[in-house]
Amino acid sequence: MAEMRHCHTAIIERDVTWTGKFETEPYEAGWASEAIYFVRVLEKDGQMGRGHGKPQISPDGMHWADEGTLMGFQENKEVAFVRVSRFGNYLRLVGELPPGTTAKVIVYLTLKA
Repeated sequence: MAEMRHCHTAIIERDVTWTGKFETEPYEAGWASEAIYFVRVLEKDGQMGRGHGKPQISPDGMHWADEGTLMGFQENKEVAFVRVSRFGNYLRLVGELPPGTTAKVIVYLTLKA
């Protein structure tokens, strides 16, 4: 009989307005084997499609390296996502919106072990 996998979803940011460069709070996720960041856009003003997000990984939650995957935002999509695997102990999402663009977002981090 196969063991049931564990899953956890954390709301990292709720009703936060992004402009220019952004970064989420770090999340300790060393117990998980895979992660998905979901960014749900509640409201926007400007061109989201020219913005991006990218996961960063860290051994200690203070020193960060780009994981290498890029999450693009699409103009007509309410939800964007990026998958991450083989990471260290901490994760966060960083990125940038084009000048003059603002977005009110909710960021979810779904983890599976």
